[in-house]
Amino acid sequence: MEVGDKIMVLDDVFSGIVVQVNGEIISVETDDGFEMDFNRSELVIISSEIKKNEFHPFNLNEIKADKQQNKPKKSTRVKPKERSLPPMEVDLHIHQLVPNEKGMSNFDMLEIQLDTAKRQLEFAMRKKIQRIVFIHGVGEGVLKTELEFLFRKYDNVAYNDANYQKYGRGATEVYIFQNIKNN
Repeated sequence: MEVGDKIMVLDDVFSGIVVQVNGEIISVETDDGFEMDFNRSELVIISSEIKKNEFHPFNLNEIKADKQQNKPKKSTRVKPKERSLPPMEVDLHIHQLVPNEKGMSNFDMLEIQLDTAKRQLEFAMRKKIQRIVFIHGVGEGVLKTELEFLFRKYDNVAYNDANYQKYGRGATEVYIFQNIKNN
């Protein structure tokens, strides 16, 4: 064995290149870049043609970068149907908001529903979500009326009945204008 020989370790999964020979002790630089000493009897020569200064291990990051540059960019096409779907739905039915509504008055339920609607509307404004559908149900129309009162408090909000085919008469769609100029 001489410096530059490519070797493998018999009873382990190391391979590398001989960097120093000192009698029976062979110093090997592993493929991972570590230098280790082995007894000559523990090593097998794979190739003696490769010398240390000729050996250039591949750089995984360079290969990945080359592949990234040559790869065409994928364009994500949004289907017309998906464009028209509202990105956010908020179900205001009381059984969706609390684990147990027993013992709650109508006023308590309405307050929870309105607080949830306000919180979700402001969340959507912060996250720049343009459209929200509030599912309120048909009932007597009290929640719907209160929601409309809430929506009128905001300058950058428009609302109307949501898609009848999907929600029936029990939902209101809110559109949030993103570029409102403050005077």
